[in-house]
Amino acid sequence: MRAKVVAGNWKMNNDQAATVALIDALKTKPSKAEVSVKIAPATVHLAQAVEALRDSSIEVMAQNMHAAENGAFTGEVSAQMLKSIGVTTTILGHSERRAYFNETDAALSQKVNTALGHDMEVVFCFGEELEDRQSEKHFEVVKQQLQDGLFHIDAAAWDKIILAYEPVWAIGTGETASPAQAQEMHAFIRQTLSDHYGQPVADKVAILYGGSVKPSNAKEIFSKPDVDGGLIGGASLDADDFFAIVHAI
Repeated sequence: MRAKVVAGNWKMNNDQAATVALIDALKTKPSKAEVSVKIAPATVHLAQAVEALRDSSIEVMAQNMHAAENGAFTGEVSAQMLKSIGVTTTILGHSERRAYFNETDAALSQKVNTALGHDMEVVFCFGEELEDRQSEKHFEVVKQQLQDGLFHIDAAAWDKIILAYEPVWAIGTGETASPAQAQEMHAFIRQTLSDHYGQPVADKVAILYGGSVKPSNAKEIFSKPDVDGGLIGGASLDADDFFAIVHAI
């Protein structure tokens, strides 16, 4: 059975006091044993978050990671740095990293290699822009992102990969792909995996939906057979909303 995952990407939000307050609130919420819950605070708060959640089932993950082991990369964070503070999962390829920091699939494939080389788990993000969907190229774009970013890894490495499909036009806009649209794309993604790696690999990979998921629409989206959870943005900054989404699975 595939893992069910709800991951909160806090992005560039919450100072230290707000981070502590949100973590304290999250720790009071009832867990759901069959759902893996992850949060990605800002980098400067990761170590503190790991300590605060040491006795919790909530996992702390990074929002990004550099491909190099070390070196003259001012402002960047390496896999070893993350692991040294207890962070063993990183988001890679978020649409904001692709759009604002010009991250390419080629560059992301190197980051994936580094993460896997350090036995880290990767939440790999991808998805089409509005113009791609309007021109009916969304399947082609998604397939290319998967091929260029991930299809160089071997089948065994997929045990460390969680996919997060994010229609870019639905991130932070209030727009959401309909449950039918989400299922259609998730089924396509799984078939693309099956075509390249075989059905056993495709069947075990969790595919999350990311794009304005909130308590009011989570249950219907998560009810679709190929949607295994969500990568949550704005709603993850409110403990009640976030755990309402967790319990929607």
